Amino acid sequence: KPLRKISEAFKELEAVVNSQTAIEVAPFSSACSLVSPLFGCLGIAFKFAEIDYVAKVHDLAEASKSISTLTVLLDRDIEGDCVRKAGSHSRNLLRVKRGLDMVRVLFEQIIVTKGNSLKDPASKAYAQVFAPHHGWVIRKAVAAGMYALPTKEQLLHKLNEDENSASVQMQNYIAASTPLILYIDKLFHSRKLDVDW
Repeated sequence: KPLRKISEAFKELEAVVNSQTAIEVAPFSSACSLVSPLFGCLGIAFKFAEIDYVAKVHDLAEASKSISTLTVLLDRDIEGDCVRKAGSHSRNLLRVKRGLDMVRVLFEQIIVTKGNSLKDPASKAYAQVFAPHHGWVIRKAVAAGMYALPTKEQLLHKLNEDENSASVQMQNYIAASTPLILYIDKLFHSRKLDVDW
């Protein structure tokens, strides 16, 4: 039951955020890795996101061996003047956060959208989170890939859930990931860094 594992891992991170304690890189990257199969379940439209997301999460997992918290991770990159450099941990953190946010919006849209098609929920999630950061070529490729999305029924089957259980786990993820996403944004903003790059 991947959705249950995801929602439980993010509930634990939400508890850390709510306790005003610093988020550690290891449990963060571990929770994020649980989300990876979701992109795979969405097919070709999100293949680029899956490949990119998996690589960035892997980088953060490696970083967790020598960097304790997300705060330390960001501060080290600021000291090294490499926050915006390709491959920096900070840049990867921002990309992973976008992946989490896309899944959050996708789940919100799946819950409120009637019918069996994922095209509207996925299109809205992509447009809201990823499209502003992608060039024309990627946006066109994603739009074409939207026609190859699985149905909601197929997605739930792959995730081993029925509609009711999936809805509960999706709500849990939405509730738990929202404060975490805001926490990461605040980390950047508190250091006079924006998140729109």
